[in-house]
Amino acid sequence: MEQNIQNLPIDIQTGKLLDWLVDRRHCTLKWQTAVMAIREKINAAIQDMPENEEIKELLSGSYIHYFHCLRIIEILKRTEASTKNIFGRYSSQRMKDWQEIVSDYEKESVYLAEVASLLVRNVSYEGPALRKQVSKAQQLQQELSRRELECQSGAADMKDRFYEACKQYGIKGENVARELQALVKDLPVVLEKTGKKAACLEEAIQFYTAFTNFVSDWSEEVLPLLRFVQKKGNTTVYEWKTGNVPTVIERPVMEEAPPDVVTEETIDWGDINSGAGTEEVNFGITVEDGVDWGISLESGTEETGGIDWGDTESTPVEIEVVDVGTDCPDGVARGEDALSLLENSQTRGQFIDELMELEVFLCQRLSEMNEEGDVVSMSQFQLAPSVIQAQTPERVQAMLRELRDLLNELTLQRMQHLFMIQASPRYVERVSELLRQKIKQADILLLKSRTMAEKQQEALEEQAKLEPRIDLLAARTKELQKLIEADISKRYNNRPVNLMGVHV
Repeated sequence: MEQNIQNLPIDIQTGKLLDWLVDRRHCTLKWQTAVMAIREKINAAIQDMPENEEIKELLSGSYIHYFHCLRIIEILKRTEASTKNIFGRYSSQRMKDWQEIVSDYEKESVYLAEVASLLVRNVSYEGPALRKQVSKAQQLQQELSRRELECQSGAADMKDRFYEACKQYGIKGENVARELQALVKDLPVVLEKTGKKAACLEEAIQFYTAFTNFVSDWSEEVLPLLRFVQKKGNTTVYEWKTGNVPTVIERPVMEEAPPDVVTEETIDWGDINSGAGTEEVNFGITVEDGVDWGISLESGTEETGGIDWGDTESTPVEIEVVDVGTDCPDGVARGEDALSLLENSQTRGQFIDELMELEVFLCQRLSEMNEEGDVVSMSQFQLAPSVIQAQTPERVQAMLRELRDLLNELTLQRMQHLFMIQASPRYVERVSELLRQKIKQADILLLKSRTMAEKQQEALEEQAKLEPRIDLLAARTKELQKLIEADISKRYNNRPVNLMGVHV
């Protein structure tokens, strides 16, 4: 029976090891006070140590405990062998100091309480703290990696938006301002081709005119501007207003006005100019009867019809009355009148309105023709002109297709941007700045991405520093576990001792 008890292991929970040692009177509650005195002696003894690699390794980066002191004494027995007298004692003060430290440790098993405390601290605090730091470093790496990808994705998205915007403007995006200004140079040629395409609308215009006159006996001319462009193409506004081809065309200079010139940017138009930059501002002062009195607000101009605001007392104000519809007599097309019909915002707007009017008519007529199948509806147009009776749904559909192609060319977003650039040189600056902002945001996101990558690398390096510490702590903890188990086992006739829950 006694032999069976001898073989039974002693299982001790590591967290309760100190209480177990005190309860069984292997240690006292005052062990901490004794350890403080011993630590002072160890600190003093460390100051005077021989040059030995093994001792350096013991003293570097580790907490010196009882079992380290035993190892130091073993080393000193070799290094201090010359100080041994005939009685087997050492006259070396180093040896005496360490032997005294070991002796103090062994009183009331203070050393056992201390190493037990170290073991509990490693298991309960040091190990979990290091693992928590590693876990935080790993989580930080994941978070930084996610944010890095988000920044890269955001930068790519901003660049895609930039190039998509450039595509809408019809530029490459290498030099936004110059490319935008270059687009306007080709605008007259593009509009000239568009004006020539209006010739294909002759049949549709005749169909609409005949139908309007037949149904409602409409006496006024329909689609006047569209008719004009269909016959003569994209002429100047001067020719549209006067019916005469100008002998001289003085197109407005598309340059940014100097700061001291009154411009659209410096005049506060209130609510009526809330969409500044999207519509042209007509600086002429007109009255309800449509007479343009030619009063110009531009500084330094000496055009016919301008007002000299000098000394009004000495110089009478002379106002020259010119033909209705133009302020550029004698065949000179100047300013807005020198622009083509599709360049001028007002006439272009009227042209588009008339195209839409014709489109609505053709759509409505096509719908009615597809529904007309009875004799009554057919009899309604027996007296209609041949241009009406000869139309078929297929022919009307073809007219509608040609008209919409022309309308789409003028209302494309790219064309709208070109008109804006031509109308306001400052618009180029605003567009350039908006596009540059997208690139700047992309660059900022890329910079943040690089910062995230750098911080991620720092977290990885921190993890790389912590993991060896965990391995070292685990090794030292296992060593303490074996030493404590062996020491307790000797106290119980070599019964096996198991410290439970020792893991770092």
